[in-house]
Amino acid sequence: MLEDAKAWLRRTATDEERGEFVDPRDGSITLADYIATHWAPGRGGAPKTQDGQERRTRLHIVPHLGEIPLRNIAATDLRAFITTLGSTVSSIDYQRGILSELSSILEAAVDDKRLVRNPMRAKSVRWPKSPRERRDAWPMATALRVRDAINSRNRIAVVVGLGCGLRQGEVFGLSPEDVDYERGVLHVRRQVQAIHGRLYFALPKGKKVRTVDMPRAVAEELKRHIEACPPVVVELPWGKPGGPEKKVSLLLTTRFGNAIAVNTWNTYTWKPALAKAGVIPPRAAGAKSWQWAAAPKDGFHVLRHTYASIMLEAGESVVTLARWLGHSSPAITLGYYAHFMPEAGSKGRGTLDGLLGERGDTSTSRNSPDSPQPL
Repeated sequence: MLEDAKAWLRRTATDEERGEFVDPRDGSITLADYIATHWAPGRGGAPKTQDGQERRTRLHIVPHLGEIPLRNIAATDLRAFITTLGSTVSSIDYQRGILSELSSILEAAVDDKRLVRNPMRAKSVRWPKSPRERRDAWPMATALRVRDAINSRNRIAVVVGLGCGLRQGEVFGLSPEDVDYERGVLHVRRQVQAIHGRLYFALPKGKKVRTVDMPRAVAEELKRHIEACPPVVVELPWGKPGGPEKKVSLLLTTRFGNAIAVNTWNTYTWKPALAKAGVIPPRAAGAKSWQWAAAPKDGFHVLRHTYASIMLEAGESVVTLARWLGHSSPAITLGYYAHFMPEAGSKGRGTLDGLLGERGDTSTSRNSPDSPQPL
């Protein structure tokens, strides 16, 4: 027994020198307790991000792994967890989001000296591969049918989404002060978000404001909308529920003069317009007013994809489009929308044909064997 104790002390001293010693008592805390008492209180990020993190841990991580002590979480547990996610969570991106959250928690436990290493980094723990999903656009005829099917008060949302590529929350946060008719641009300065049904203003995604080109047709629609539905000053918290109140004149509000909640709008305004335009089936007989068929590829965001497809097919620069869309890099835009550029190769070839072909030299017959021929 004494020799065992001495051996343990020698190993401990060696581990301390290597920076690998972890007090066994530190790792005895369960994953659920560690999340509740150490991870969650210090979690940073935007309120919406924190809400997503809380949901992933509460709904997926804690129910499956929460009762295991930190030091006992092994690669075999993680492989089983990934298999479970594969059969219960349909979106691979969401599966990866859950695993990323778990890995961050375990990495924090390493930093807190409760684990020697992060078991999520084990070679046998293989994450599902992120799909390179194409962003599908609507044909322009479909987009225009939906624009014309939606009620007149909300038509402007479709016009701005389709004509300027704004995200849904950004459309709902748009103010007349953001519209520059003289320069022909929109300033995207805020969005309306919600956490547990509580609305608030926030900066656009990535906390970046931007300026977007505004076609003349969109400007004219905005003028007509403002005349028919005058903007309403709305007061909401800024940054998070419970934050400092801020008043903003909004272009689009409810009939009662309130800011628009995305989920409510999607159920009672967007889905009925999709059904009327023939994009989704009509509501089933006897169904409640909120019971519509799922339409994951026909959400408001499809207007943004359609906008991108039109811009790229017209030959707009990917760099410029990335700036208008608010992407952090043109590479992201290209990854999402490269399939909307079918003429990318032939345009350059056509230009070279024009530059290197016959250019008005009439001294030599076109049919002569010595005449220059286009490449």
